[in-house]
Amino acid sequence: MKRSLFLTVLLATASTAAFADAPAAAQKAGCMACHATDKKVVGPAFKDIAAKYKGQADAVAKLSDKVRKGGAGVWGPIPMPPNAADKINDADLKSTVEWILKG
Repeated sequence: MKRSLFLTVLLATASTAAFADAPAAAQKAGCMACHATDKKVVGPAFKDIAAKYKGQADAVAKLSDKVRKGGAGVWGPIPMPPNAADKINDADLKSTVEWILKG
């Protein structure tokens, strides 16, 4: 019970106007439930993702694939679930990843 209350509060906090600068696709797809632009929530901050992949020519493709397939272990033990095309289409996914990488 305590854990579900914590997650409810966490998700409500993560979806506030503090993330108004995120692309609408990221908000609609639910990215902001686990990520924030400048701090770790459940997953890493977008600024930390941008820093880790800075200068990598294949970063957009690599991160798009990670978002599509999900994964675990890169940023800690909590896995990121896969995000199907019905949740975020390829074009929106690419533009969202490009926005993240602009950091």
